Amino acid sequence: MTIEAVLFDYSGTLFRLGESQAWGDGLVAADGRAFDLDEKTEILRRMTAPVGQLVEFDAEGQHAWENRDLDPKLHRHAYLEVLRKSGVPTDDQAALLYDHMVDPTSWTPYPDVEAVLTSLAAQGLQIALVSNIAFDVRAAFTARNWDRYIDAFALSFEIGAMKPDQRIFAATLDKLGVDPESALMVGDSAEADGGATALGCRFALVDPLPTWERPTGLIDALQEHGFTIDR
Repeated sequence: MTIEAVLFDYSGTLFRLGESQAWGDGLVAADGRAFDLDEKTEILRRMTAPVGQLVEFDAEGQHAWENRDLDPKLHRHAYLEVLRKSGVPTDDQAALLYDHMVDPTSWTPYPDVEAVLTSLAAQGLQIALVSNIAFDVRAAFTARNWDRYIDAFALSFEIGAMKPDQRIFAATLDKLGVDPESALMVGDSAEADGGATALGCRFALVDPLPTWERPTGLIDALQEHGFTIDR
């Protein structure tokens, strides 16, 4: 069946956090030592991992973690706790990092995003963003005039369901008016994004590498499913 719509994940698929050289500058451990690159990389991984639990919580924190992408307050509670348990010693430092995380203009797009969006739109494909997230990322698209290519934003905190729950994919397809068999989901997590296959969607996996290490990852993934993308 012909693909009529392409659904994209956000973090690690279209955009990536922490690409700015200034990210994490000023992070100081409890002993006064500046965080090294490996420590900052690990903190970033813990803030953006699509699945898995990387720290232990008390009962309140566990509830916040399990529902973090459904409620902004729970999201903040969970990730401030993650940062504290990852060696960020003060509430002020944790809050600065968290605020950076939830600022969509702080995220860097992968190099081939614009080519992919413009090419798919020109071919008459519908495009949707499907993300487990508790903050509005539309500004990342409007700042680049890319919102004109997005036919539906399906954000978990607005939909009330998190990937791999079929409901978030079903709600997206309903907005587009497309059958699952005519949709391709592109994401960096076989567990979360790959949940679309339970409905009958096709799935393409991309590697959430730093942007400079993945210049054509989206193009390559789409070409494997028969798309021609103008570079």
